[in-house]
Amino acid sequence: MDSSIREMRKVRRNIGENLTLALDTLRTHKFRSALTILGVLIGVATIILVGSILVGLESSITGIATQYGTRNIYIDKFPIGINVQWTSEMRRRKPLTYEDAMALRRECPDLEDAIPELVNFMQTPPIVKYKSEQMVDANLAGDLPDIFGMLDISVAEGRGYTEIDNWHRRSVVDIGSDIAKTLFPNEDPVGKNIIIAGHVFQVIGVLAERKEFLVDTGDNRIMFIPYDTYHEIYPGLQDNFIIAKALPGRLEQARDEVIGVLRRLRGDKAGQPNSFGTATAQMFVREFNEMIATLALVMIVISSIGLLIGGIGVMNIMLVSVTERTREIGVRKAIGARQSDISWQFLLEAMTLTGLGGIVGIAVGYVGALAMRLAFPRLPTGVPAWAVIVALIVSVGVGLFFGLWPATKAARLNPIEALRYE
Repeated sequence: MDSSIREMRKVRRNIGENLTLALDTLRTHKFRSALTILGVLIGVATIILVGSILVGLESSITGIATQYGTRNIYIDKFPIGINVQWTSEMRRRKPLTYEDAMALRRECPDLEDAIPELVNFMQTPPIVKYKSEQMVDANLAGDLPDIFGMLDISVAEGRGYTEIDNWHRRSVVDIGSDIAKTLFPNEDPVGKNIIIAGHVFQVIGVLAERKEFLVDTGDNRIMFIPYDTYHEIYPGLQDNFIIAKALPGRLEQARDEVIGVLRRLRGDKAGQPNSFGTATAQMFVREFNEMIATLALVMIVISSIGLLIGGIGVMNIMLVSVTERTREIGVRKAIGARQSDISWQFLLEAMTLTGLGGIVGIAVGYVGALAMRLAFPRLPTGVPAWAVIVALIVSVGVGLFFGLWPATKAARLNPIEALRYE
């Protein structure tokens, strides 16, 4: 037991001595050491930045999926997604109708609800005015009152419109928080009349502010009016966007039912593709994750190049160091240093060099992550603990790997020839 304790103490003492020697060598060659760790610094900083970006994107994507409903199915006559290949057939598709939404309600047992929505995507947003204030980038949507529950939209002030408002085609509107701030900076919007595309509407509610993710989705610049009121303003608009909500745990079954019903209603023949598009929040998350994976791969390649350059630099500088310190190695061997002592001296020197590069790289990456947060406030970047740990392990590992050859070369030097070296 005592011998094992003495051996452990001896190992710790040797490591401490070798580490001291390594730090002394680095202090002696400051400029050369700084140039050597530059590649490691770049590689490690890239790892930290990649980790912070991935954390921010993952958080944003999860927020989008939650906000837009994890049980919702979005249906349009055009494909829905990021990578859509447009064809001439898609432009000839007949519109989705109010009746299609009602058919989904009746014929899909795994759906909780389905509602049509009218949004004129083909025209510029309507101009919204109140006294001397106006907005030109607000979005107008015509929906059934169920839309508030479907999209989990809260009304912060006033009330949401009702089925009676829809039946009577009342000119009432619920406005987003950005519209309220712009048109009514010093007034209570509820009860005031505004002009939307030349039509007078009474504001009956202000929607609670929705969180924005990554890009401006316009959720806080939206105006909801009753479906039938919208149809009266735009009688020629036929295209409906349908939002369906599945029962808990039945999303895939509900989506299959939606596709089956719509294919039958639209006359899609067996073997032909759907003449409409469907999407869920999970599908958007998968597409974003594929984009993130591509981004991560590119950044890993860049990081690897930096680490490779840094590693080659470390190996070269250590080989030069072995040559410069040949007599020192001979003296150490002459007074009893073993090959393992010489190897560890140079390995620790290489690992200290790259480890310092890693620490500086972590600091640079952290500053870069803070700068990204300031430049892109919607991207909640943060440096994850795993990125710091990986960066440290990789940086030290680079020194260990690329320091093996110089350390082995130093350890195998003949002590007599080393003492004679000029």
